[in-house]
Amino acid sequence: MLYIVRHGQTARNKANVLLGRTDVPLNELGLQQAGITARHFQVAGIVFDRVYSSPLVRALDTARIIAPYAEIRIDDRLIEMDYGEYEGCDLNAPPAEVLAFFRDFVHVPAPDGMEQLPAVTARLGTFLEEICKDAEQKNILLATHAISMKGALEYLTPDSAGRYWSMYIGNCDVWCAEVKDGHYAVPKAWLQSRSPSF
Repeated sequence: MLYIVRHGQTARNKANVLLGRTDVPLNELGLQQAGITARHFQVAGIVFDRVYSSPLVRALDTARIIAPYAEIRIDDRLIEMDYGEYEGCDLNAPPAEVLAFFRDFVHVPAPDGMEQLPAVTARLGTFLEEICKDAEQKNILLATHAISMKGALEYLTPDSAGRYWSMYIGNCDVWCAEVKDGHYAVPKAWLQSRSPSF
C-alpha cells in the first residue's frame, strides 16, 4: 500500500507566503501535526517498510516523526514545485499572473519561470512507477508537498482531468493507493485536515 503525506505546517505556511523550494523547518504546530499523524498510523497498526522523502527539511522531519524506526530515502523528484521568481510572494495579494494561475490551474499555465504542472506530474509519475512493485508487497510512505502530492494524485488518476490541482490538501493530509497486479488503484483520502493553509 502506498501512503502519501504532505509535510506539517511551517512559519511561511502560517504567514500565507508561497513556499516552494525554500528550505524551512516545521513550526511548533507542524511538529504537533506530524505527531498526531504518527499516532493515527500507530492506532491503525500501519508500519512502514520503506519511507521516501523530498530533500527539504520540512518533509524530512515529517517523515522522521511519523516513522522514526525507518531509514529515510531522499528522492529529488518528491521536492515541491519550483515557483521561480514568485517564491515567497504574499498569497494575500499575489501578482495578477499568479492569481490567474491559482484560479484556474487546468486552463491557465503557470507563469513564466515556474515549473509547469505537467512536469510535476511527469516527475512524480516516473518515481511512482519505480516503486510500484514494492508498493504491492509493502507499506510505503512518501513525505512531500502540496503541489507535488497533487501531481502524484493526478498521475494515479488518469481520468482526473486536473481536478486535484484545485483541491485543498492541508498540512499532514494523507492519501493512499492500493496496488494490485502491478497497477495502482485510484487514490483515496486517508487522513484530512479541516482548515486551509498553503
